[in-house]
Amino acid sequence: MKELTYVRADDAASAVATVSADPHARFLGGGTNLVDHLKLGVATPSTLVDVSRLPLDTVEVLEGDRGGLRIGANVRNSDLAAHPVVRSTFPALSRSLLAGASGQIRNQATTGGNLLQRTRCVYFQDVTTQCNKREPGSGCSALEGYGRYNAILGTSADCVATHPSDMAVGLAALDADVVVLGPDGERRVPLADLHRLPGHHPEDDTTLAHGELITAVELRGSELTRHSTYYKARDRASYAFALVSVAGALELDGDVVRDVRIAWGGVAHKPWRATVAEQALRGEVYSEDAVRAAAAEELRAAETGDDNAFKVAMVRNATALVMHQLASKQQHPQQGGTR
Repeated sequence: MKELTYVRADDAASAVATVSADPHARFLGGGTNLVDHLKLGVATPSTLVDVSRLPLDTVEVLEGDRGGLRIGANVRNSDLAAHPVVRSTFPALSRSLLAGASGQIRNQATTGGNLLQRTRCVYFQDVTTQCNKREPGSGCSALEGYGRYNAILGTSADCVATHPSDMAVGLAALDADVVVLGPDGERRVPLADLHRLPGHHPEDDTTLAHGELITAVELRGSELTRHSTYYKARDRASYAFALVSVAGALELDGDVVRDVRIAWGGVAHKPWRATVAEQALRGEVYSEDAVRAAAAEELRAAETGDDNAFKVAMVRNATALVMHQLASKQQHPQQGGTR
């Protein structure tokens, strides 16, 4: 057993200082991912700095922001999914949270920890195999191995793993900002810029510097965010990671797409914001054919193998389904529909 030092942080600044001073130190939040990796030998930190008791566990409604929110990094996934403003103003976030893990894990998992969870690639979690993300330069077993969950967008010769978070995909479609505290003070990072594509350094999951601590996530409410939802396709009905997932937001002006947001999960090393598809749809008359054509344009860059080629059609179909649900509610409000 590898010995490690456990420190319970008294405040965020001291937590940042402790981790920044030790290149092998890690923050500990809900622990639903990191503790598993300690058991598997995937993570071997010298020091764990427990930030789970810091006063970062509230959801604050922002003044004058049409239901905007500041979500503390220690807010539990279950509490966030059930928050009335999240359910009414950011339904894509609520649904993405409820699609993740089990009820027990959602009761423990935190907002900040969810964003920083690591891939569930079977080779990353098996220390007997080659994995550039776990051991840079060792190789990527997934390239020639089991590939059903492999990425199809933004991959590299060094890594084809996918990001596992449902919540992060929902936040990507809602233009969230991540509030980060580091040795030099606080800064804000757009959610779309938080996670990295693998390139030649798949060991780096995010753009955060060592020692930077996520303290909050901020959202701005709008008519667009109110018309949002999340859909997840998976191998079984619960407690399974996404084969593909779609977070979407759609605002129509009559039959014309006034604005749209689309984010995909299960297809890339990070939540994939489908900006090409969004641009193709804005200002156009809404139709299922238009959505499918826009998704196909985004997917031109997809690279697949025999095991994961199905993801191209699956994510295109899931995108069409999500947009149909959102459009139907606006075009036929008297019939109700998905919120």
